[in-house]
Formats: sequence, C-alpha cells, structure tokens
Amino acid sequence: MDFDREWYRERATRMTVVAHIFGILALILMLVWLLHYRGGLDLDSDNPYRILNVHPFLMFFGFIFFAGEAMMVYKTVIADTRVQKMIHMMMHVAAITLGIVGIYAAFKYHSKQNLTNMYSLHSWIGLSTFILYGFQWLFGFVTYWVPRPQSTRALFSPWHVCFGRALLYMAICTAETGLMEIFTILKLVDNHEARLINFTGLAILLFGITVDLSVAFARHV
Repeated sequence: MDFDREWYRERATRMTVVAHIFGILALILMLVWLLHYRGGLDLDSDNPYRILNVHPFLMFFGFIFFAGEAMMVYKTVIADTRVQKMIHMMMHVAAITLGIVGIYAAFKYHSKQNLTNMYSLHSWIGLSTFILYGFQWLFGFVTYWVPRPQSTRALFSPWHVCFGRALLYMAICTAETGLMEIFTILKLVDNHEARLINFTGLAILLFGITVDLSVAFARHV
C-alpha cells in the first residue's frame, strides 16, 4: 500500500512539473503574440484591438492558469492542510476576479465595434463555464469552510473534484474556440502569426491535460 501511494505521489509530482512547463510556455507564446503581432494590451485604449487583447491574456493567465494552479496546490505547496485549502480558495478567487476583467474586455471590445454580444459558440461555452465555476467555488466554500460533519465532506469530495476537472476542460475548450475565432475577427494572413496562435492553443491544451493527470494521480496519495 505504501509503495502504491509513493508511486502515485511521484507521478503526481512529475505531472505537476510538466503542467507548469506547458503553462509557462503558453503564457510566453501568448505574450509574444499579443505584444509583437497585436500591438500590446490596454483596457483603456482607443484602439479596440488592444482592448480585445486583454481578453485572451486574462482568460488564460488570469482564469485558466490560476484555476489549474488551484487544483494542483495540494502537490505544489508543502504546508498544513488548512494552509493548502486557504491557498486553493484564494487562487480560485484570483481566477474569478481576473476572469471578470477578461470578460469585461470582450464586452467592451464588442461595444467599441458595435458587435452583437453572445453570438458565438465560444461565448456560450465560455460564459456557461464561468458561471458554473462561480457556483463550484461557492459550493466548495460552503462545504469545506463552513463547519460540516467529516462524513458530509467525504461524501461530496469526489463530486467536487469531478466537477472541477470537467470545468477545467470546458475552460480549455473555450480557449481553443476563442483562438479559432481570432482568425475570423482579425482575418489573419501572416503564416508566422497563425502558427504562433496554433502552438499557443496546443500548449494550453497540454497544460489542461497535465493538470488533470496531476489531480488524478494525487487522488490516490
């Protein structure tokens, strides 16, 4: 039994390291894309495209990356369980807060360009994911921070983890459809920029997969 737990612990740790590599790689690629090809990020800019650039940056780094970190915190932070839970909760708060700003940037861009809101599959999946994510956080807070019988927490724990992993994949799906939508909005003709976006999307996908594997292995520790 101890051997099995050690085996899973080692795999979870390795997957956590790999997840960080893909997450940082995706962040670097996205910054190169937005700063080099798209002219930077500015939520208060008169240029609507610089406002739009805030959206993919915050929805990945602010929302998906922090959400993934929150899920892996039990492997990346060596501390008392209550400290781990606090960091887990606060990272989710950071993801929600930055996600709100990222969503606001998309609506502001639409307003600047006189575009209809919530017309695409990307926006439908994205907003649904974000709302469910908020409910997931609220459920976790009520279940694990408000005094409850240990048996109740144990009963809901698998469901909490399962929905968290499902929401991660929904967020990844939203990011991938969003990057594809960028091609339509910007009418990209530069093959170098197109490849950069594709590699960014691939890195985001691999980040999500390795985060999920890390959580899956950690469940057996």
